[in-house]
Amino acid sequence: MSKNSKGWVQGMIGVAIFAGSLPATRLAVRGFDPVFLTGVRALIAALLGAALLWLLRQRPPERKDLPALALTALGVVAGFPLLTALALQQASAARAMVFVGLLPLCTALFAVWRGGERPRPAFWLFSGAGALCVSAYAALDGSAGSIPGDLMMLGAVLICGLGYAEGAGLARRLGGWQVISWALVLSVPVMLPLALWCWPPSLVGIGQEAWLGLAYVSVFSMLVGFVFWYRGLALGGIAAVGQLQLLQPFLGLALAAGLLHEPVTTGMLVAMLGALVCVTGAKRYAAAG
Repeated sequence: MSKNSKGWVQGMIGVAIFAGSLPATRLAVRGFDPVFLTGVRALIAALLGAALLWLLRQRPPERKDLPALALTALGVVAGFPLLTALALQQASAARAMVFVGLLPLCTALFAVWRGGERPRPAFWLFSGAGALCVSAYAALDGSAGSIPGDLMMLGAVLICGLGYAEGAGLARRLGGWQVISWALVLSVPVMLPLALWCWPPSLVGIGQEAWLGLAYVSVFSMLVGFVFWYRGLALGGIAAVGQLQLLQPFLGLALAAGLLHEPVTTGMLVAMLGALVCVTGAKRYAAAG
């Protein structure tokens, strides 16, 4: 299997894991404050990441890597989890999932700006068309959400694209799981006081579904998924493999319907089918001409 193909396979595994993130977050915010959830999920993942780094005797990152690690942590450890948790207090997981279709375009833009990648012009045509499918759905189906919730999802997608691009660039030198583990460790001085400050008065009465949601986003969304995702981006190219995020809403919508019993509208499916066509075209033209 070629290096590029390995990148797409590992990226797809990461996308499959991430597809459960928003439904799991939706479950978790039924019992936990969004700010507390953001802090504690990062701390749990940081403990696991630190244990891996120690057991496998990984050397600390060089000083020159710290700014990129900080941006990675800002995007995927703090920004995206917090903004999505806040948004999911006002919107369904199904609607929020549609906005994830904008992630590939954001990731590609940051890959060009920060990573020096140069996809062919046709790539931007397909990537932009995929984003347009998502944006058109969100604009036409306004009854399904709220303006604050939609704005928070847009902000989450933007900052997550930055975190993906920065982390993938580091993964080429440090390794995928090492990048997310160091980013998590770096976030502890911020996340620990945040979690303590928002600690709930009592943990009694919090439902099982909220605990299950917390467990998933802490272990899989915050750590395991990134092991595959950053490796895939590093092998196959940030802009190219990043287009797989257009497929994540399909899996997420199925989970939202099956686990949360949320309605999946025809508009959602049409938007996602349009995105599927676009990711196929973007993959073909991702390499520089």
